[in-house]
Amino acid sequence: MAHGTARGWLRSATLALAAGVAVLAWPASAAAAPGVPDHVGVDVSHPQCGTDLPEDRAFTVVGVNGGLANLPNPCLAEQLEYAQGSQGTAGQPVTQLYLNTANPGQVVDLVDTWPSDGTTPYGECDGQNSDACSWQYGWDRARASVTRYFLPAALEAGIDLRPSQYVWWLDVETSNSWQDGSLEARARNLAALEGMTAYLDSWGAVVGLYSTHQQWGRIVGTVPDDSPLAGRRSWLAGAVTAEQAALSCALPPLVPRGPVALAQYVPGDLDLNLPCS
Repeated sequence: MAHGTARGWLRSATLALAAGVAVLAWPASAAAAPGVPDHVGVDVSHPQCGTDLPEDRAFTVVGVNGGLANLPNPCLAEQLEYAQGSQGTAGQPVTQLYLNTANPGQVVDLVDTWPSDGTTPYGECDGQNSDACSWQYGWDRARASVTRYFLPAALEAGIDLRPSQYVWWLDVETSNSWQDGSLEARARNLAALEGMTAYLDSWGAVVGLYSTHQQWGRIVGTVPDDSPLAGRRSWLAGAVTAEQAALSCALPPLVPRGPVALAQYVPGDLDLNLPCS
């Protein structure tokens, strides 16, 4: 996604995508970012506030949050307006959105946004570190991102206010706060993502998932066939060149029955995104 604290891992010397037990290790060469090809999009967020952005791009994915699930992107309105000027390409809306995701339930006493109640598919949330409260946390964070961050910025930018008119990507990375150390922890992380998805579904929005297989496996693991995440489109990260991104398009999706829709590559200081046919 956009460079900054949420994208520091992409600057590492070796980048890898894990598909099952197979790992593709990309070489560490990274030249200056070239011009954006006609069919390729970009993604931008708070690290790009006040920077020069390319005039030519097929579509733009805008980060609604400021690196954390409970923070806004301070230049969201400006970037939404910028996105609307994208040229377009077949199968890709010119303006798409992404949300930072997290589940800090293991440090619940330090989290002032952790829910204390709520009725969920996992039962009643009672304020504890549970599947139910994880789901409610995800719902609450998605609701805040839409109602407190996106809608005012969209109004300022003069674009369509209906969340149903956009693709919303859930950005799942180890650089955010997640529960870990057990199958139960990954199940709670899955519940948080399901809660975010359920809120966006309530608007009739299209929801997709962004990650690498390596990070997804650590945070979520295998997604059951009956999960609400099954069948969602995948946006795979981890490549440096367009050629590597094309190979990413052939990797398995993050969830069962979900097509791989986009592959991100980072040849320089700007994230580029290749549509997968």
